[in-house]
Amino acid sequence: MGRTAIITGISGQDGSYLAKLLLGKNYRVIGIRRPNAPTDLWRFSELGISQDVEMLDLNLQDKEKIISALQKVKPDEIYNLGDQSSVQASFYSPADAAQYSGFNALLLLEAVKETDRSIRFYQASSSEMFGASKISPQNEQTPFQPISPYGASKLTAHLGVSNFRNTYGLHASAGIMFNHESPMRSLEFVTRKITYTLANISCGAETVLSLGNIEARRDWGFAGDYVEAMWAMLQQDEPDDYVIATGNSYSVKSFTEKAADLLGFKLIWEGSAEKIHGYDKLSGRLLVNIDTALYRPIDPDETVGDFSKAFKKLNWEPRVGFDELIGLMVDADLKRVQI
Repeated sequence: MGRTAIITGISGQDGSYLAKLLLGKNYRVIGIRRPNAPTDLWRFSELGISQDVEMLDLNLQDKEKIISALQKVKPDEIYNLGDQSSVQASFYSPADAAQYSGFNALLLLEAVKETDRSIRFYQASSSEMFGASKISPQNEQTPFQPISPYGASKLTAHLGVSNFRNTYGLHASAGIMFNHESPMRSLEFVTRKITYTLANISCGAETVLSLGNIEARRDWGFAGDYVEAMWAMLQQDEPDDYVIATGNSYSVKSFTEKAADLLGFKLIWEGSAEKIHGYDKLSGRLLVNIDTALYRPIDPDETVGDFSKAFKKLNWEPRVGFDELIGLMVDADLKRVQI
């Protein structure tokens, strides 16, 4: 067995892909979960790693227990992916966002500082930290202007990484991750909601896809590509922060149209603004409606990242494009629906 890695948030999309990547590199992989918390490991089953990941119950709000765990496991690397992953949910529970997306990272960093400063630490930062920035594309030098509790909490952790790196010499790096999706996404995320609902409709379900702001634009990449960048950051001689993105921006509307097309629909739009509806041109069936309750209280107009630093220093670039990403998600959800 080679190196040992701890992954928080291992049961999520990124954690499962990262675990598979590290296992392929002969790592011992230990996933952290909250004590007594139900954990659905369906992603492990789909990725074929259920028997290979060790799970450790650990309260990430208890620094002494974190220190004890680090002393026992003696990890070479820690990947902190655990957070309150929904931006929308953060508006309703900002205190949870502050704890899970912000303060927990600081406790982990403190534990590393007090236990073994040779441990390499990765923090999953977010493009949501840029928020209301009018600069596009965004890079590592773009000022942060978060507009959601989630973005503000992620910025707390991000600045903590910089502080512990500069003050205590930790090998702590942060990936400023733009939106990244996959068949392993949870259904509460709009991309997976789109592919799963339309797949159901294509198989005869009597339902309609409800969306919020379909004009919102995002830089969408493939999670499987992005975890490779996470690993690459911790292999560098010097720690640093990197924007991980595709450099391209697409609307929710475009994502929906492409997914519908792959499932045999020809989506046409009628109406405008919040009164718009999407119909299948071939059958006349209503496929999409707009639900204003799904709008965020405030939403950035567009996010698009400049990954040139990652390309130059990490030799990283996205491999899966927008159309291919949607194809992967549609194919996976169609198979799930047909079972």
